[in-house]
Amino acid sequence: MDRYIAIDNVCAWPNLTLMRDGAIVATIFNQPCHGFWEGDVECWGSEDGGRTWKLRGTPVKHEPTTNRMNVSAGLNRNGDLIVLASGWSKRLPIGQPHNHEGSVALQPWVSRSSDGGRTWTVDKSFPVAPEPGMCEIIPFGDILPAADGTLCVSGYAGGLGDRADGYNSSYFYRSRDEGRTWGDGVIIGKGNHNETAPLHLGNGRWLAAVRTLDHQGELVLFASPDDGRTWAYSQHLSMAAQHPAHLLRLADGRILLTYGNRCRGHYGIDVRLSDNEGKSWYAPCQLVDVASHDLGYPSTVQLADGKMVTAYYCGGTAYHARYHMGSVVWDLKELFG
Repeated sequence: MDRYIAIDNVCAWPNLTLMRDGAIVATIFNQPCHGFWEGDVECWGSEDGGRTWKLRGTPVKHEPTTNRMNVSAGLNRNGDLIVLASGWSKRLPIGQPHNHEGSVALQPWVSRSSDGGRTWTVDKSFPVAPEPGMCEIIPFGDILPAADGTLCVSGYAGGLGDRADGYNSSYFYRSRDEGRTWGDGVIIGKGNHNETAPLHLGNGRWLAAVRTLDHQGELVLFASPDDGRTWAYSQHLSMAAQHPAHLLRLADGRILLTYGNRCRGHYGIDVRLSDNEGKSWYAPCQLVDVASHDLGYPSTVQLADGKMVTAYYCGGTAYHARYHMGSVVWDLKELFG
């Protein structure tokens, strides 16, 4: 198992995409703070299996007094990299004290790259909010293909907007034109749910690991049998203060769950495995131990050789004081035998 300080001096909240040429692209927030000031979404690439990273391009640049920081990312059928990016209003210049009073979530923009994240076109349109008077949808997790050929993405309505019906609910959207426009929104979990990691199991069966707002945040699993058109609660996945999640179908058919653990004395990135389509899960193992509660938001890809690359953010440790994106190159046998 190899650990790296992959991208220094960023809060990141990484989303990893495995490109068709074998490279990995990390879509991140490029400032060393929790969105307190202005900042952009960047794409960094690794061509050596997650060991070194170089800046490729900027999918979204912020407008003055705002930032862009909340993302979903994935490939369409053409191999284009699609990024949905939201953010927040009333942000001060970099390094200034923060004041969130009156701040609201911004409408997501849709960015597209045909050259692996180096150059981008941006469309500043997205579906309207799901309920009249609602705040904007905040994208999260992977963009994935559905059985019907559409692209799908999760998002949540929350933050500091109007607390209308549907506030802090998790949603599921579709694109019927390879990621250019999005709509057909349905609720995954209504009320008390936000950051959501979807996974298509195949044949229209979906799972979604959803962060709740109860008990300092825990993970619950929802399932859909009809290609994401209806969703039902399945089971709890974690204890309190363990969130948010990422789900990945492995080459051998098993499902890997990764998530941040902010329980005192157990800070780090935890993983669980399921060998029966998410019906039951092995006990968690810790992939990364970090001496800080300011951590998490993991994302994982599996390489052609079977190794995993997991990226996460950390607010600083005893051996590296700054915010950074860490990466781990590892093998299932190292944790599960």
